[in-house]
Amino acid sequence: MDETVKPLRIPPQMSVYADKHKVFHLLESMLSSLVIDQPTDPIGYLINLLQRSSVDIPRIMVLGPPAVGKHTVAKNLSAELRAVHVSIESLLQDPSELSAEARRYILREQELPCELVVRMIQQRLDNMDCFNRGWVLEGIPQTRLQALSLQQVGIIPEHVVMLEAPDDVLVERSQGKLVDPITGDVYHKTFIWPIEDTVAQRLEEGQSRSERQRLAELQRYRCEVTGLSSAYQHVLKIMNSDQPHTDVYQQVLAFVRTRCCPRTPRILLLGPPGSGKTHQARLLSEKYRMVDVCCGQLLRSVATDGSTLGKNIKPYLDHGRPVPDSLVLQVLEERLGRVDCSCRGWILHGFPSDLQQAKSLRESQHQPNRVFLLDLTDDVCLERITLRATDPVSGETFHSLDRPAPSSEVQDRLKTRPEDSTNTATHTLRQYRMNIAAMETLFPDAVYIDADQDPHSVFEALESRLTTD
Repeated sequence: MDETVKPLRIPPQMSVYADKHKVFHLLESMLSSLVIDQPTDPIGYLINLLQRSSVDIPRIMVLGPPAVGKHTVAKNLSAELRAVHVSIESLLQDPSELSAEARRYILREQELPCELVVRMIQQRLDNMDCFNRGWVLEGIPQTRLQALSLQQVGIIPEHVVMLEAPDDVLVERSQGKLVDPITGDVYHKTFIWPIEDTVAQRLEEGQSRSERQRLAELQRYRCEVTGLSSAYQHVLKIMNSDQPHTDVYQQVLAFVRTRCCPRTPRILLLGPPGSGKTHQARLLSEKYRMVDVCCGQLLRSVATDGSTLGKNIKPYLDHGRPVPDSLVLQVLEERLGRVDCSCRGWILHGFPSDLQQAKSLRESQHQPNRVFLLDLTDDVCLERITLRATDPVSGETFHSLDRPAPSSEVQDRLKTRPEDSTNTATHTLRQYRMNIAAMETLFPDAVYIDADQDPHSVFEALESRLTTD
């Protein structure tokens, strides 16, 4: 970096290195932990953080109404992620003074005060096993007040799973609950039955509550669910628990394994002609201020700027011939290396179109950290391409089926681009299909997006995967 030049030009390889080693995520995790926990010895605390087995220590809450399956999900998660499983029941078994005080409330059949519950949780999560391995809270918090109180003392989850099921299903499940007295695993006569006969033979009926008590608990949860949802709306995933428990668990596991990773976006949009790459790039650019880099438009712009590079490119464009890869890469290197792309990120489309171009991009200083492939059948692509036309006066594009011209006057002056003819579009699609299979091997982490839906739905699908791993 040349400190005499303002603003500073950040070498692209710095961002590539930071992404590869998750430097931004590491710094954000350490800084947030430091500010939340406020240790008396910040340096020693940070050293302990770095000595943990992983930066991504799970901090998970599993919420839901009674009998929805929280215990089974939380227990399986803690086992698979090697995190500490914490529930009200486990807190009550703790030998601490706080737990003894809580047990006295239970014996008197009184509700545990919010402050006491929060102090018990805080005391448990301060232990080194939770610090090193992370935690899974089962059924905690139970109220919005508890949720806000936990946030105030710095107990902030990274993922919150809220299981849901119809009330009649919950009532049926609560009536057939069975418990393994050795492991504490919960089963059900209808929904979950153990595979091993030895386990099935030792099952005992779970602690039974009267129907009135069950309905009261359910009603209380229904009163609190809106407040709980709003307290954790940015990390919340609501899941339907009225399906096989193995399916529920796999969905939960997939969610808690996602990570929101801060990074400067370098997005590559791939897809056949007509899949909507240009439109989606514009939407992403408008919302997130990324630089929209359309390779075709960029080449046309450079060809008219009077530069030596532009003069070399212009004859190819004038005669409708492909611009050599060496010239295209020079143009892209210069554009993606500018300050706006380094600071705001970029979204590239229209390049690469074959394996060699893809390799060149991978070997350059501007490697994408997100690759999206808009997936669409040839029939739909042809329908989109061959039925569209442009108004030479306004520059707007219309489609005879999806967006017809507003008047006969506009319809009469519409022009179809030569590349949108059926023969040309069919040839372009054939070339794309031949090349994309080889290009996919270079981008094994590419995210496939169904482009055969309305543009807003496609945009939401793209948006949901921008910052998650």
